[in-house]
Amino acid sequence: MTKKKVLLAGESWVSTATHIKGFDQFPTVTYHTGADELLKALKDSPFDVSFMPAHEAQRDFPNTIEGLEAYDAIVLSDIGANTLLLHPDTWIHSRRTPNRLKLLRDYVANGGALLMFGGYYSFQGINGGARFRNTPVEEVLPVACLPMDDRVEVPEGFTPVVSGDASHPILSGVSGEFPYLLGFNEVTLKDGANQLMTVSSDYGSLPLLVTGTYGRGRTVVWTSDVGPHWLPPEFIAWPGYKTLFAQMLAWATDN
Repeated sequence: MTKKKVLLAGESWVSTATHIKGFDQFPTVTYHTGADELLKALKDSPFDVSFMPAHEAQRDFPNTIEGLEAYDAIVLSDIGANTLLLHPDTWIHSRRTPNRLKLLRDYVANGGALLMFGGYYSFQGINGGARFRNTPVEEVLPVACLPMDDRVEVPEGFTPVVSGDASHPILSGVSGEFPYLLGFNEVTLKDGANQLMTVSSDYGSLPLLVTGTYGRGRTVVWTSDVGPHWLPPEFIAWPGYKTLFAQMLAWATDN
């Protein structure tokens, strides 16, 4: 069976630190990826997932409709709008380049699938820095972004709540109590969106898992993480972890 092609963009970052030992100090640089657990879970699924770290996406994310349409689904996870807007040719050389947020909108309108997963640089993000509000990407999503820092940290944990049709294909076979999560991005539901899951009532039963359509395409939003820190080891070890995310992709590409 031919696997469906998925492009996962984002979920990488570089950290710098200065170590001070008395009079002396030295710097270190560490590279991190946040999609390892998800990629491992989807390895034997019906999907061929190509992982494009954020620093590569700035240059290599498709800049034509044809490039996007080589994939059955595009996933944006913890990657801000600026990374897709500021191709090096524009940022460094002041040349005009395609607006890849507009291309993503057109890709979905033509029948493509777009998924956005939560994180510090998803939706509006930390300090509002992800900046997807009032963009063509927000236009196609089933939720609207806040005009501010949208993170909700829940250090005590919350249990997700099924608020929609439990027989929906994304939730099929995912039963019992969900493991806890440690945070999410706050968004608002658009008219016509299908809200399948929310956060707990302690946090206003805000959207967690939402599906929608735009033109001929489908969209899915998961407002929490795909791995640490908002998604803890207990969630990753849960058998439903692979099922839930694989079925998000399956529904989005069943079009």
